[in-house]
Amino acid sequence: MTTPVLRATPELVAIAWLKTVLGNIVAATLPKPLANGTLSWETTGFVTLVSAGGTPNQYVPLRDPVMGVDCWAANSQSQKPPWNKAACLAEAVQAACYDHAGIPKTVSLPSGYPAARVLSAYTTGEHRRINDDASSYARYSIPGLVIAWTEAPS
Repeated sequence: MTTPVLRATPELVAIAWLKTVLGNIVAATLPKPLANGTLSWETTGFVTLVSAGGTPNQYVPLRDPVMGVDCWAANSQSQKPPWNKAACLAEAVQAACYDHAGIPKTVSLPSGYPAARVLSAYTTGEHRRINDDASSYARYSIPGLVIAWTEAPS
């Protein structure tokens, strides 16, 4: 039996690219609270993403998935959500899409996966505030982040 070949995925590539923009505060899900109930990401905020669509190119290995991106912020000392902190994360993502000198860019994926070459990134709409979070987290949602990429040659 042969070992399956690990391939880059839209989620892995989007996380890797967003980490080059925001640092190590990006994942598919929010980190759980620590044992003492505090949030490890309270001072920085956090960004999560989910695949929301897209169509792979039919003829060449070029991918351009649409990712839904949520930017989170929390303040354990207040019931008032820190909206500006979450909005600043969303603005940083938008600004990175305009960084034409920084794209294309090769991003590293987890061990065993090939690197990916991000060719372009853009949003499909303005970020918006998501109200009424039961946890009093501030959350801004980017409805679509399109990242065009291909696996980098090894």
